[in-house]
Amino acid sequence: MTNNDLGQVGLWTFAFEGQPATRVREAAAELEELGYGALWFGEGLGRDTVSQAWLLLSATQRIVVASGIANVAYRDPIAMAAAERALGEAFPGRYVLGLGGQRVDAVSGVFDGYPMPPVGRPVPMMRGYLDSMDAVPAHGPMPDPAPRRVLAALGPKMLELAAERTWGAHPYFVPVEHTVQARQTIGPDAFLGVEQAVVLDTDLSRAREVARAHVTGYVEAAPHQEASMRRLGFGDADLVGGASDRLVDAIVAYGDMETIRKRVQDHLNAGADHVCLQVLTADPSTLPMQQWRELATAML
Repeated sequence: MTNNDLGQVGLWTFAFEGQPATRVREAAAELEELGYGALWFGEGLGRDTVSQAWLLLSATQRIVVASGIANVAYRDPIAMAAAERALGEAFPGRYVLGLGGQRVDAVSGVFDGYPMPPVGRPVPMMRGYLDSMDAVPAHGPMPDPAPRRVLAALGPKMLELAAERTWGAHPYFVPVEHTVQARQTIGPDAFLGVEQAVVLDTDLSRAREVARAHVTGYVEAAPHQEASMRRLGFGDADLVGGASDRLVDAIVAYGDMETIRKRVQDHLNAGADHVCLQVLTADPSTLPMQQWRELATAML
């Protein structure tokens, strides 16, 4: 497997988007002190990925900050290349640029009520985007080392592109079975950093309710995630009319810490270099600081 300075366990979160900058800085500094090797963050329509990365990097000294992902529909390759170079030069070796394509309803092309620009077929679009980023002339300081890139990859063609053109792949919303297939596709040398959703609650009925809401939201609103699940053998009984118990249990690890630890180890045994844990709670608008502290104590 690839050389990996992110450690085996990191964090993944959308929660920073809704928090004031002061709170984000405080949380990032504590997470670094807790010993996490990497902090991944998503991009919706909150704080944009470049501003978020700069905020997190400037609040910390060692931890790797990774976009998971920077949405290619939101900015031109020129802007993304310039931002990547600036972040890489200011924070050498600490920024990982994860790239992915905005996926919206194929008919409406609308995300949260906002019309999104078309990006085209995913693999040719991403190849062209990488080509355009690489071709942008440099008129400022160049980072050394160059920032690493990963792709949000689920299907075999995008996984192959990730291994061919970037440091590796960052699959999101996947079971362990996908990790096995992803490692086989990208080969032994590319980086494989897998997102894993978790619910820390020993009341299994309550935990599964939180987990089911998360899974159902993706399979109902994200056609590419539904397609990914179907490639892995899930059918109408799992995907139509709400997520089945089988699908929920495959995507989310919930319950006690030993259950979480086992799922992480399963991904590592299946070929992952790194597992970034997304803590799910009944109130996603708040930072799950207590759960992040508990995970650090048990996992790091």
